[in-house]
Amino acid sequence: MTVVDQNPPEASPGPPRTAADFQALFSAHADELHRYLSRWAPEAADDLVGDVFVAAIRGRAGYDPARAAVRPWLYGIATNVVRTHLRSRRRERSATARVAPPGHADSHENRVVDQVDAQVRARRLARALEDLAPRDRDVLLLTSWAGMDSTEVAQALDIPVGTVRSRLHRVRRHLRAACPLIDLEGTDHA
Repeated sequence: MTVVDQNPPEASPGPPRTAADFQALFSAHADELHRYLSRWAPEAADDLVGDVFVAAIRGRAGYDPARAAVRPWLYGIATNVVRTHLRSRRRERSATARVAPPGHADSHENRVVDQVDAQVRARRLARALEDLAPRDRDVLLLTSWAGMDSTEVAQALDIPVGTVRSRLHRVRRHLRAACPLIDLEGTDHA
């Protein structure tokens, strides 16, 4: 299967330095990053996009256009920003669960929802995704949600293309075992 890159590589004459450079970056990539981040954390996507560009401004000296185009660089930053956000959310949920009233999780409404097949599959998939090593999950989500090809993912995460492909293979094998009724073929962007 041949995949056509929907976003041709942009010319990268050098790292963004001026406010105008970052305005152009924001205009070109904010909507796309928002769609990607909203799949991770819909309630926080606006803030996360802002955090990505703040991190890009702070880390602009470390950007090397010879290593990666701007898009993969921004997605690498986005992946780190959202990973930090989700880790924080997990800690908050854990703290909330410790102080929740007894019997709350076993309410009638929750038992009904647990019986719905789609919800069961969604939870099973979420658990399977949480069980993945963060580096494997990052490769899967950049490929699936951001629509990046293996080369772009490699640039975003600063790893070899072969490593991206082997991680995708490992992820698919893990998810097929954990969620046999869920179609995983939509992740072929390699």
